[in-house]
Amino acid sequence: MGFIYSLRASPCVGSGYVEAALNPRNGTCAQMTDIGRERKKNHPHTNQLFPPPVVMTASSLHSDCLVVLFGATAGAYRAKLGSDERELILLVWQVVDLHSKKVGTLHKCLVKADNLELSDQCREVTGLTSEGLSKAEPLDRVLQQFSQLVSSDLKALGRNTYTFCTDGQLLIRQVLHPEASKKNLLLSDCFYSFFDLRKEFHDCYSNVAPVKDQTIQSMAEYIGFRIDETEEDFGVWQVKAMVAVIFNMLPDTCVADDRFTVPETVKYKYETGPCSKSEAVDSETVIRARGLPWQSSDQDIARFFKGLNIAKGGVALCLNAQGRRNGEALVRFVNSEQRDLALERHKHHMGSRYIEVYKATGEEFLKIAGGTSHEVAQFLSKENQVIIRMRGLPFTATPEDVLGFLGPECPVTGGKEGLLFVKYPDGRPTGDAFVLFACEDYAQNALKKHKEILGKRYIELFRSTAAEVQQVLNRYMSTPLIPTLPTPIIPVMPPPYTIAAGSVRDCVRLRGLPYTAGIDDILEFMGDATVDIKPHGVHMVLNQQGRPSGDAFIQMKSSDRAFLVAQKCHKKMMKDRYVEVFQCSGEEMNFVLMGGTLNRSGLSPPPCKLPCLSPPTYAFQTAAAVIPTEAAIYQSQALLPQSRTQQASAAAAAAAVAAATPTVTYYPAQAAQLYMNYTAYYPSPPVSPTTVGYITAPQAAVAAAASATHTPMLPQPGALVRMQGLPYNAGMKEILSFFQGYQLHADAILLLYNFSGQLSGEALVTFPSLDSAKKAVAERSGCLLGSHCVELCLI
Repeated sequence: MGFIYSLRASPCVGSGYVEAALNPRNGTCAQMTDIGRERKKNHPHTNQLFPPPVVMTASSLHSDCLVVLFGATAGAYRAKLGSDERELILLVWQVVDLHSKKVGTLHKCLVKADNLELSDQCREVTGLTSEGLSKAEPLDRVLQQFSQLVSSDLKALGRNTYTFCTDGQLLIRQVLHPEASKKNLLLSDCFYSFFDLRKEFHDCYSNVAPVKDQTIQSMAEYIGFRIDETEEDFGVWQVKAMVAVIFNMLPDTCVADDRFTVPETVKYKYETGPCSKSEAVDSETVIRARGLPWQSSDQDIARFFKGLNIAKGGVALCLNAQGRRNGEALVRFVNSEQRDLALERHKHHMGSRYIEVYKATGEEFLKIAGGTSHEVAQFLSKENQVIIRMRGLPFTATPEDVLGFLGPECPVTGGKEGLLFVKYPDGRPTGDAFVLFACEDYAQNALKKHKEILGKRYIELFRSTAAEVQQVLNRYMSTPLIPTLPTPIIPVMPPPYTIAAGSVRDCVRLRGLPYTAGIDDILEFMGDATVDIKPHGVHMVLNQQGRPSGDAFIQMKSSDRAFLVAQKCHKKMMKDRYVEVFQCSGEEMNFVLMGGTLNRSGLSPPPCKLPCLSPPTYAFQTAAAVIPTEAAIYQSQALLPQSRTQQASAAAAAAAVAAATPTVTYYPAQAAQLYMNYTAYYPSPPVSPTTVGYITAPQAAVAAAASATHTPMLPQPGALVRMQGLPYNAGMKEILSFFQGYQLHADAILLLYNFSGQLSGEALVTFPSLDSAKKAVAERSGCLLGSHCVELCLI
């Protein structure tokens, strides 16, 4: 049995107040319990909290009464209420008639939390114990009882409508709504509008402290109301003081004047909508959420921020270079006050994941969510639609094919008008499309067709957002048919630098750099370790458009220094972003630059076996050179060591290209294209900590660099052999035993991982010479390792 205590107060006028003793109302509580059981019996499948018979909706501007509401959680108090995700444990309230200036019964109710552990501050301030809370009712039952008691008090006062009045925004926005959302409780309409007593007090008395500095004590002291916290229960004296402040604010006449007429509102649901790049977005209203589950939608994010008002179309999910969600989102709120409350939810949980919340800018939001396409604007003009993204469509798919695939059980809004096919600038289809559905049921039916077959391809379906539509369209429409780089830059004093290959792990990779980060930012990030960087050993990695990719490679003076830097700087912050730092070798660095992946799980090679990922064979214009070979991409020697046959064919191909086109081409010879996928990275000119300036290379310098004879940038360390068919539990020790007698060491072996971070069953082995590699392939290819037949091939 829970406990609801009452303080009966007689009608009063002005600030006069008659106090009564504290009495338990066990009978009422038991009666409410029976009512709750009966309603649950009649509605066994709903978690909706039954609203009182008559409530004030958010659209009403005037109400007869206020319900002065005060609460506490099991954790933080006052300005930090709700910031630690602790549950509600106490509600105290009293009905106030604004016209007759009478009050109802003062009620105090304990709430049983799922986690009964109380913080030290909570025990000290409230005087509550875990044992006492264990006898209380859970939140859903307490709110049902609350509705019944408020209705009874309203009836006794002869009134019909009411609105909450709270001490600030936190109880409603940061406690009740988030907790109800996590517990799948549907709050009644009365919880979507309320008066902030601090704001009303500041409007009434303009010479008082700012709203954010107000407290119940300061307001009570201003009107001369005496508070003795030692004589009253926690929560009771707060509500008494708030009621006294309200009466003092009301005029002497029986008319409520213009006080308490325009309440604060909480949005019922998130509204989708388009955003134009020309729209002005206040940077004080935007946050970045990081660590989101990849499958989360805009509605999931809106639920995470339940209680706060997100602007229309204000959720923008961020995509990575491959067009997939990267676990981040930019969220725009209606004002800076809501944004500041959102920042207090830093490291709150979405399921089992904690979400990081940081400040962001309006410019960042527009880059993600803004669009200029008339076609997209027209598609998104249909408001309150559920958007589904289709991926993997056959390039020949027509609107009729897509409508037929979806079927009559999930009709598309407007038929063909509700489809948006994503295309390249030249009109070629990308295999992506967006579909509009009028309701959630239709969208759910569509999602059930995830990975069903259309033609000869399986189709992926995901929830999407208006911002994602803009991002995808912007990305594809801005992709040039032939990727180009900006005018190259060269150092003021070009150094004779070289990049060493090999297996010595004397390099570090920086991943997740802010896109605005420059060389100076990296050197500051490295701190004291900059003295251990090799001359001209900083390599910024660019994408195909010549923009920073968020990656960089640093060559250190030794493997020990690289190890220390990776340990010291991993996940260190740079401009509000944490940067991952991995130790690697020059060989691994070249793999990544050619499209492979590297993380703490290991190395995954470039997708050399997928010819569809190779660059398209467009005809290059011969009018302008793109970039000097050194500054754009490694020559074929910078790739994996080639066999002599491959080297000869590469040289012949290079000679043929040179004869046909005297200028520099974007990609190197065909032999190098084997390891070049379509999302390859390109290194910028390497720099050293002493390099301070760059100048744009004139076209004559570019042509001279193109026609100059260069020495190989990378020495060939030996020969490389690929192992295929390895047992998935095979490690360094097993591979060394397999090649017993070939004088190999552990640093010569690279276990390869797939894109899920799991062992792929392949490895790369560096032999000291070409002859020893050929001998190993001849003697050991087809031999067993464990129960697996291992194939060897010379690269």
